Amino acid sequence: MDFLRDTWYLFGRLVQSSIRMPIFLIISVVQPALWVVLFGQLFRSVATIPGFENDSYIQFLAPGIAIMTSLFSSSYSGMSLLGDIDRGVLDRMLATPASRAALMVSRLLYSAAQVILQATIILGVAVLLGARAKGGLLGLLVVLLAAALLSVALSAFSNALGLLTRRQELILAISNFTLLPMIFSSSMLMSQHLMPGWLGVVARFNPINWAVSSARSGFEGQVGSPTLVSLLLLAAFAGVLTLFATRAFRRYLKSL
Repeated sequence: MDFLRDTWYLFGRLVQSSIRMPIFLIISVVQPALWVVLFGQLFRSVATIPGFENDSYIQFLAPGIAIMTSLFSSSYSGMSLLGDIDRGVLDRMLATPASRAALMVSRLLYSAAQVILQATIILGVAVLLGARAKGGLLGLLVVLLAAALLSVALSAFSNALGLLTRRQELILAISNFTLLPMIFSSSMLMSQHLMPGWLGVVARFNPINWAVSSARSGFEGQVGSPTLVSLLLLAAFAGVLTLFATRAFRRYLKSL
């Protein structure tokens, strides 16, 4: 109970910090909508390519962009943690009886909640532009679950990097170095049927593609065994990286 209470209070602190910065909230709301509009217009002719799996690129794009929010929202989560370290906020928290596990878990939950909000906005804008959630409420929940699981994984990885490197520049460099190849080796923006053979093989082992394929299956109302397998793989991936972040935090505590 102490862990749950501390997690809730620490989660609320992060939410309040965001509310105190209106520009952050505005960007978080406007940016996802712009992605749908701009990408949808830029690549709409892709849907006419023979072999493309959908007649509407907006329909194809919506779940992919919903997943994209988790990449850029969560991969820089460690920079916020570094800010708390540099300002001495984390040290003051460690001087309280607050659960040590809650200090990390609250950040992961905050990243997931932020992504769920952004993904909801993206899907709403996509529906206004002509997309249709064929999977109904269950399908939408699958999209949000896939985005949240990937968000937890990337946020954990980013926080671990922050604790181990203590350098914001390294977080940015490593995140960009790993994320961009993973984006373009997934079916986020292009149908996997149209990928070169070797790239399709890479996509099968790409966690981003697990999230995108799960979200797209849910949005199209095609939830089945492959979707459940992808979600389980995502959950395992998030669990491994959360363990990695926890050990990095323990290492930080030992260095004090």
